[in-house]
Amino acid sequence: MEYVLINTYENYIEAHIARGNLEEQGINCWLKDENTVTIDPILTNAIGGIKLMVAKPHFERAADILNRIRREQQASVACPKCGSHNVELVSTPRKAMNWLMALSTFFLSDRALAVDKVNHCFDCGTEFPQENKEPPVQ
Repeated sequence: MEYVLINTYENYIEAHIARGNLEEQGINCWLKDENTVTIDPILTNAIGGIKLMVAKPHFERAADILNRIRREQQASVACPKCGSHNVELVSTPRKAMNWLMALSTFFLSDRALAVDKVNHCFDCGTEFPQENKEPPVQ
């Protein structure tokens, strides 16, 4: 059976959630380069991330499912400035500390550091922090 690329992911958690959603609907799929990215996250950009591969006959249905899930996620977050739902969680390289940590990691360590992520509104350009959806621990 021939498999085609449907999406790429930066980490194994998002990739497994997507794969699980597709498999739940009976779509034959697998993750390519998962082990490489999980073991050495620095290589994520070099190899193009974790690739979600689906059987060619299931491509259209899988794309519809992933698009529906993405729309549902976008509908749950609104920009505090303009109210738009055209919002996505993105990595933010704008903080000076991110650059400082990247340089120090490059020279002093072989581990990748976590990158700050923020919600970015593509309509007005506002960036705001992720909402914590978990209830506070008491």
